[in-house]
Amino acid sequence: MTSRVAAAIAAAKESGRGAFVGYLPIGYPDLQTSVEAAVTLAEAGADVLELGPPYSDPVMDGLVIQEATQAALAAGFRLRDTFTAVKAITDRVDVPVVVMTYWNPVMQYGVDRFADDLVAAGGAGLITPDITPDAAADWIAASERTGLDRIFLAAPTSTDERLAMIAEASTGFVYTVSTMGITGERGELDAAARHLVDRLRGHGVENACVGIGISTPDQVSGVLDYADGAIVGTALVRALRDGGLDGLAATAGELADGAHRPAE
Repeated sequence: MTSRVAAAIAAAKESGRGAFVGYLPIGYPDLQTSVEAAVTLAEAGADVLELGPPYSDPVMDGLVIQEATQAALAAGFRLRDTFTAVKAITDRVDVPVVVMTYWNPVMQYGVDRFADDLVAAGGAGLITPDITPDAAADWIAASERTGLDRIFLAAPTSTDERLAMIAEASTGFVYTVSTMGITGERGELDAAARHLVDRLRGHGVENACVGIGISTPDQVSGVLDYADGAIVGTALVRALRDGGLDGLAATAGELADGAHRPAE
């Protein structure tokens, strides 16, 4: 089956730029506004939407995202709302939507049930930050059956053996962690990200998208000098928190512009 995520990245390349992947939590500040925010992000130039169901133990998330997801949980978010939101978004925009989720909620929901409901809602795949390919047999089987992309994480500390496994198992793109630690904004991206992308290329990875710590148009442009996509989360969540949908649109537009210009 054709990967819609890979097709979106390929379309960006054909237009002479890299892909802009934008993250937002589902249910923040409320479910309907989170749908409007995702649509706004797509209309502002995101090539791929990454949506995160709030989780009670978000070990990878920085403070801004943690506060947003905790607010969504306090407002009554339930995992089934993920599919309601994805359906509402994909009914309105033709941008592939991937869900970034910790693995425990998927297991609790049922791997096949989760995959089927995500496909029915128009979703394109899953990013699974806390499960590795060798522990993901059920998910790999479900994704093969449904055609959902499975996006695993590669870190600077990953061994060559692990990178080979990730390269073989991933579809759509490999989520390339720019630096060790939690999500958030950093003044400078680690040089380790460029080296990690080079290592992934050596294992045959076609699409490597770099995330964690990217927050400015210049950083987006710099990452896209060597990677296929730049993933931004915290800066977008902050913009939504501080400026509502208008603030989000402005920030997303600036970040998308960063994907269109060469690195300085």
